[in-house]
Amino acid sequence: MSASGVKKVVLAYSGGLDTSIILKWLKEEYDCEVVTFTADIGQGEELEPARAKAEAAGVKEIYIDDLTEEFARDFVFPMFRANAIYEGEYLLGTSIARPLIAKRLIEIANETGADAISHGATGKGNDQVRFELGAYALKPDVHVIAPWREWDLLSREKLMKYAEDHGIQIDYVKQGKKSPYSMDANLLHISYEGDILEDPWAEPEEDMWRWTVSPEQAPNEPTYVELTYAKGDIVAIDGKPMSAAEVMVHLNKVGGENGIGRDDIVENRYVGMKSRGCYETPAGTIMLKAHRAIESLTLDREAAHLKDELMPKYASIVYNGYWWSPEREALQALIDHTQQVVNGVVRMKLYKGNVIVAGRKSDTNSLFDASIATFEDDAGAYDQKDASGFIKLNALRLRVASRLKKS
Repeated sequence: MSASGVKKVVLAYSGGLDTSIILKWLKEEYDCEVVTFTADIGQGEELEPARAKAEAAGVKEIYIDDLTEEFARDFVFPMFRANAIYEGEYLLGTSIARPLIAKRLIEIANETGADAISHGATGKGNDQVRFELGAYALKPDVHVIAPWREWDLLSREKLMKYAEDHGIQIDYVKQGKKSPYSMDANLLHISYEGDILEDPWAEPEEDMWRWTVSPEQAPNEPTYVELTYAKGDIVAIDGKPMSAAEVMVHLNKVGGENGIGRDDIVENRYVGMKSRGCYETPAGTIMLKAHRAIESLTLDREAAHLKDELMPKYASIVYNGYWWSPEREALQALIDHTQQVVNGVVRMKLYKGNVIVAGRKSDTNSLFDASIATFEDDAGAYDQKDASGFIKLNALRLRVASRLKKS
């Protein structure tokens, strides 16, 4: 679709520097009507200023949607059933938010009769891939406008000059100091990139962190929480029933107070480059450890091992933007099937940045049999003589190979 064919665009809009400029740029370059969409996914920011800015820019259709519960319930929780973690460290906080935003962009485009959607992701990052793969999966013929791949405003200085020339109100400079980091926040995490973090040797400044105290400043007494699981999801904390979003809000708070969830990562982006980012993921850090603890008690050995083998693939699928793909849906069906027995309670000890499993139990699905596992007399529950044949059968190929080498 050519620029002349675009009459209405739905823009993923934050009200910040980039999307405020994109809003104006779309009107000028495409001579089209712009619908703005701002998602509340638990970033903890007041979103009404985005509405005011959109109104001031002449936008007639403004969507500001609270997607917090949907985000936690339908995206974060299914991902944590898989114990997904990318490259051994990253808990996918930004990655998992993009398919939901893409979904809502397409829904609004359908509701408003828009010809296209637009986003503010740069041509160097993963988010452009995630937004657009999601959009095409949900609406194959949608037209996507990615300004960072079209315009020549490829530096902050040029963006600031454009904003000044066009009278665009921005909050990029506050009290005479440039905001040093590119940040993204939602209910699962907050990320930091740019400025001194572009040097992988530089230690993050302590005043950068927003959600967590440093482990050194965390309380000297541990905090205990009991997490109740039903079919792989946390449904209550300390006996109090909670929704998915309420669970995450609570764990972010207690985790942050105990210095939990900081991470400093150099990751491999899907577009080919390495990037360094810092993350705070208090709730996710606790949830991953606790979920593995309850699975260790309730999940069959081979089912658990199969999940562990598939997890890196699942994590890469989410990281690379294929949430709406048939392979993710197939993996999810398998994972969710295993979770039918993942029921019980895990007691977690939070102390100075450490997440420690202090106990786990399941009254209905525990596969742990103390009468078999005991070091004391098991009263015939396990015949230790059976181990001889088991060992010899499993050693057969090793013995054959060893004889061959010696001959």
